[in-house]
Amino acid sequence: MVAFLNDPFTWTGSLLRGWLEGLGLAPDLVTFLLQVLGALVLGTVMLLLTFILIWAERKIVARIQDRLGPNRVGPFGVFQTVADLLKLVTKELITPTGADIIPYNLAPLLAVMAVVGIWAVIPLAPTLIGAHINIGVLYVVAIGAIGTLGIMIAGMSSNNKYALLGAFRTVAMMVSYAVPMMIALLIPVLLSGSMDMATIVEAQSPIAFIILAPIAALIFFVSSLAEVGRAPFDLLEAESEIVAGFHIEYSGLKFGMFFVAEFLHAFTISALTATLFLAGWKGPWVELYPLLGLFYFIIKTSIVYFVVIWIRGSFPRIRIDQMNNLNWKLVTPLALAGLIVTAIGEKVAVEYGFNRPGIHVGANAFLFMLTLVMIRFNARAARSRVKGNSVNKAVAASSGSSQGS
Repeated sequence: MVAFLNDPFTWTGSLLRGWLEGLGLAPDLVTFLLQVLGALVLGTVMLLLTFILIWAERKIVARIQDRLGPNRVGPFGVFQTVADLLKLVTKELITPTGADIIPYNLAPLLAVMAVVGIWAVIPLAPTLIGAHINIGVLYVVAIGAIGTLGIMIAGMSSNNKYALLGAFRTVAMMVSYAVPMMIALLIPVLLSGSMDMATIVEAQSPIAFIILAPIAALIFFVSSLAEVGRAPFDLLEAESEIVAGFHIEYSGLKFGMFFVAEFLHAFTISALTATLFLAGWKGPWVELYPLLGLFYFIIKTSIVYFVVIWIRGSFPRIRIDQMNNLNWKLVTPLALAGLIVTAIGEKVAVEYGFNRPGIHVGANAFLFMLTLVMIRFNARAARSRVKGNSVNKAVAASSGSSQGS
């Protein structure tokens, strides 16, 4: 019992392995069966977690906007999501005329599978990780792109102009913001010397990477919000412009799968931020009691997820030109500058023995101040252009009136 309380994950795995090998199964087959069982458990838990996420987001956004949120179905409205699921199950699955059937039906599956697949390489605790691979960061980027592909396929196969426009916006937004996100991902890889997610978490001892690279953490967080399509970057499904966007022609459970993918993806980017920059499961006494690691991981992920919800409930949707300007004129150059500064600082700290935290914190502070100065000069130039245009219009109007008189 003491072993189970200290490390229930290893204890359960050893118990199942011993039972299966006792049945006479080969060790390789036992390993395969345990991996399949682990994938099923992880996928099921993630999908069931969506019920809690949707309820929590509704309640938090309601409080931010001075509303009550769900409060009728069950205590505190906790079963409202179950009622919504039952409603979606009873709705008819309608396929529009002229739709490309195979990609049309495949798109919701791709959207959900991509999000659930990311959790395979996220270390939840010291002894709890789905797949321990040495290219975990590359795997996250690759699997995340499948979700983007699912949204593009949904828009292009629905035989609807609004859905097609939503797919085009997906290309403009998700693919664009993937550039600074991947550049920001290189910084924890550079600081840890590995692309393995578990190694990145281990390298954040005693200092988390959010202290050494706060700008990279902010860029990764903002870029991830844009890639997910959450407010204020939810242009791919702007109701006031293109109705529902890429999923306008989906109904019933197919629409529900996109709904699940969106909420779960928001929680997934929170988990990735906690893993890459907040030291994941690291915390006091984790070495003695690995179960505490899962608790610390959930706490950190929940804090980041609260910020995601906070942003959604507070900021209005930006225009697509503002979104592209933000990405290509600020976020991407800042990400490149942050990568260069981090590489130089790491090289100096390792080669010459300087204080590593001091160098990285100082470099990020300098880069932050330089960014503020650049933004100030850009704002001044923009105000001058607007003022000049106003003066020119006034002169043209006065000259026109004088000629008329």
